[in-house]
Amino acid sequence: MLGTLCTLITALTYVSCQKAVTQTPSVLTVSTKGTATFHCDITKDESYYAIWYKQVPGGAPQYVLKYHYTLDSPDEYGSGFSSDRFTSKATSDKDYQFIISNVEEADSAVYYCQTWDDSVEEIVVVFGPGTKLIVTDGDLATPAVTLFPPSTEDLKSSRATLVCLTSDLSQRSKGLADVSWMSSGESVTEDVSTSPAEQQPDNTFRISSYLTIQTADWDKDVVFTCKVSLGSTFSEKEIRKTSCSL
Repeated sequence: MLGTLCTLITALTYVSCQKAVTQTPSVLTVSTKGTATFHCDITKDESYYAIWYKQVPGGAPQYVLKYHYTLDSPDEYGSGFSSDRFTSKATSDKDYQFIISNVEEADSAVYYCQTWDDSVEEIVVVFGPGTKLIVTDGDLATPAVTLFPPSTEDLKSSRATLVCLTSDLSQRSKGLADVSWMSSGESVTEDVSTSPAEQQPDNTFRISSYLTIQTADWDKDVVFTCKVSLGSTFSEKEIRKTSCSL
């Protein structure tokens, strides 16, 4: 799930909506037995509650809890989740917090905040972009990053694709790495496609990310950078036409 995602209740159809959901931080690293706090900010709210989901890479979303901002505690929990470690609170009908106490490695996942938007003709479900929680007792290994240039065939057209492959992400990391791109030192978010983490036979994870560029920029020897962050560690690779032998 990337950015605010709006979906009709009655069908898996993406629609425009007037409500935006922001989640911070994007990545949260916590030691075992610590406390993880997630923030969900809603631009406007008429439903007065937020629902939280947990999703591990390659798995289906799990319903964690629903919280109404006028209540002192969540009024509904999903299977396997209870108030002894999972709770929520709100400072208003727009600002919600989700809290996991005494965190365990099994809590490592992406957590999504969800609400509703009934300002359009049909009520739609609105999801936030998610917060990645990494629970660990030690330092995580620096991600291994390989950056591939466009293919010769690609360069015959006006647009070409760079591929950034992140490999050997440890089982402990759950593949919860963030991939970002830069062009000449400036952040790039358009024309980027990043696959979910894929678990390999050796239990490590791999992530592939793709950046579509203008072939003219490649010919101008523009420098493109792929940066992969995992908790407090990161690795980045640069590529440009003159650094490649095609």
